[in-house]
Amino acid sequence: MAILDVEGFSKSFAGIQVLRDISFSLDEGRALAIIGSSGSGKTTLLRCLNFLERPDSGIMRLRGQVLFDAQDASMQSEQEIRKRRLNFGMVFQSFNLFPQYTALENVTLASELLAKERERKLSPASRRAIAERGRELLDRMGLAQKAENYPHQLSGGQQQRVAIARALMLNPTVLCFDEPTSALDPELTGEVLRVIRGLAEQNTTMIIVTHEMAFARDVADRVLFMDEGMIVEEGPPQQVILSPREERTKQFLARFSGDR
Repeated sequence: MAILDVEGFSKSFAGIQVLRDISFSLDEGRALAIIGSSGSGKTTLLRCLNFLERPDSGIMRLRGQVLFDAQDASMQSEQEIRKRRLNFGMVFQSFNLFPQYTALENVTLASELLAKERERKLSPASRRAIAERGRELLDRMGLAQKAENYPHQLSGGQQQRVAIARALMLNPTVLCFDEPTSALDPELTGEVLRVIRGLAEQNTTMIIVTHEMAFARDVADRVLFMDEGMIVEEGPPQQVILSPREERTKQFLARFSGDR
């Protein structure tokens, strides 16, 4: 059953169209990989799903409920967008951790801010529960001993795992990864990919923008290939990555012939 439906997403910047009539669906507990050249619109699509950018047109439904409708002005307020953004956890290319906070504080910050909004003043019980949950997630990432370390004291792979824990902290409906290994040295890439594989094995609903073709083939349930802001080809990974039908897909994947 589809948990997420996107219909007709388009987005322009300064008159240049970056997304063109994007439509797809994602089933609950499944992983969707998005592949394509740099500049094809992959990151912009994720940012639109997370409401970091607002599409010029389109409709998005989550669990059958309309989450975004570009034609509905009442859904455009910042307060409304903030609520809806909580449905999507975002893991960025460059970690985006706050350098002045420890690993644990980075993981728990958003939860504490939300709790303060609800309670007006964060109670000791809420603070303890949030910290306990943050430590559980860091332990799940293999970082139990790094909770009090600051980002500069962590490797790139460790920082990205902190970022994954932070995204999971708010229990998002869909977890989104924007090329999560692109800022890592090759020897650190494997540890992050292992974490994402583990999430896939636990049926976490995910959208993964990646250039790791072998990883996409093995982990994703479906693959989208994007080019020039459009979905050119979509299907199971064995078809799209190993037996592409479209010429543009074949040309793109030819660059990764040793990684498939």
